[in-house]
Amino acid sequence: MKAMNYSKVLTITILSIMATAYTGCSQPENRTPHTTAKYVDLTDAAESSVNAVVYIKTEFTQKTSAWDEFFGGTIWEHFFGSAPSAYPVQAAGSGVIISSDGYIVTNNHVVEDAAKVTITLNDKREYDGEIIGTDPASDLALLKIKETRLPYLKFANSDSVRIGEWVLAIGNPMGLNSTVTAGIISAKARQLSTGRNTLSDEVYLQTDAAVNSGNSGGALVNAAGELVGINTAIASGNGYYTGYSFAIPSNIVKKISYDLEHFGVTQQAYLGVSIMELNASNAKELNLNDVKGIYVAEVSDNGAAKQNGFQEGDVITLIDDTPVNSLAEVRGVLKTKSPGDKVKVILVRNDEKMTKNVTLLNSQGTTEKVEK
Repeated sequence: MKAMNYSKVLTITILSIMATAYTGCSQPENRTPHTTAKYVDLTDAAESSVNAVVYIKTEFTQKTSAWDEFFGGTIWEHFFGSAPSAYPVQAAGSGVIISSDGYIVTNNHVVEDAAKVTITLNDKREYDGEIIGTDPASDLALLKIKETRLPYLKFANSDSVRIGEWVLAIGNPMGLNSTVTAGIISAKARQLSTGRNTLSDEVYLQTDAAVNSGNSGGALVNAAGELVGINTAIASGNGYYTGYSFAIPSNIVKKISYDLEHFGVTQQAYLGVSIMELNASNAKELNLNDVKGIYVAEVSDNGAAKQNGFQEGDVITLIDDTPVNSLAEVRGVLKTKSPGDKVKVILVRNDEKMTKNVTLLNSQGTTEKVEK
């Protein structure tokens, strides 16, 4: 019996020595060292952001019959003796305070056609909201309440957001005030299908943070509590979260909010080219050595590109140091620019790299700002 115990001790000792010897061996040169994952604490980001997200309640008037909208009340009264009565309809969404003096950004579809807008802060204070301006194309709207010293979110640089980065979606889904969900950035410069095999002109950040009805206009923030996007769309046919959702990037939100505050309308900048995405097939047909970049199919006569010597067949690879390999990426850059802004464009022509310093123009071929 004792001999058996000694045997066990001896075996354990030998195994222990072997294990120690093995762990002491140097790693093979081609072996990648293991990197310990860092713990991401999102509690501070949630606590600092939730007070800058508001609940938006809207009221608008809806007719009792679509016929009245089509024929008009006079004709209706002629045939039926009385016009149908209008009745108030309420809707709700979220918004984000972006300045201490009460400017709030939300989705256009949250406040579109609203006769009355009521803003409720996280501390339950309630205000009448004024619609400063809307941009239906980007689905953004700027509101204002009469208050000062409000908590607000700072804009992050959405171009610097990385795929796999942790984010929080904050809003008021399904009437649940100040709800926070977590996820990661799943994709950048994503376009959404508008049906009939067409894509939207807008570009989005894609995230797997849960977003539901009522989250529209709410905040998507990074681990530092900075605004990286405005939640706007859900990838489902029933309006409920099914795995991923979309947000308007903060760089676009910041630019359009500025335009709406100062001009009442969005200032759109144009490069003045018709472009085409490259793939292996068309790159071969066009005798291109690389599939990277955007192909210039046509140069407008009165555009900025023409003035700077762009030619059909050029391949644009970077705009302001941002690589562009899709139409969405080009639109994403230009959406943050105004007429008169200067951008550096890198293009390739006949295998030669060229740099163009371009002053962007408006649709009329000038740098004039458009007023509402």
